Amino acid sequence: METTEWFSEDQATFGDRVAGAREAAGLTQKQLAGKIGIKLTTLRGWEDDLTEPRANKLQMLAGLLGVSMTWLLTGQGEGPTEPTEDEISPGVADILSQIRELRVQMQDNVKKMGQLERQLRAALKE
Repeated sequence: METTEWFSEDQATFGDRVAGAREAAGLTQKQLAGKIGIKLTTLRGWEDDLTEPRANKLQMLAGLLGVSMTWLLTGQGEGPTEPTEDEISPGVADILSQIRELRVQMQDNVKKMGQLERQLRAALKE
């Protein structure tokens, strides 16, 4: 497996961090929603980056997931621990590797698209 981080902080959103920490804690969405005392649709909204919790629920969320509130909001600070290679099955490791490769390709394509757009604007001005 590659030596890059298992959880890409530069690409992660609030919802990604909630889902990642929930999974690292071994909880389903339904279990976590029940522990916090919210509807399942509310938790799904958080994980899908459609809504964000109020401060009191954010504090409960951080405590239940064993991460800091700062990490949930910004990705900085104490987050979940990275799983060891022994905990990741070969199939999952392969999928994670493919996702990382796609992410790099997408970032390269975004850069190329920006360059082409600049070239197009310059050509249209001529």
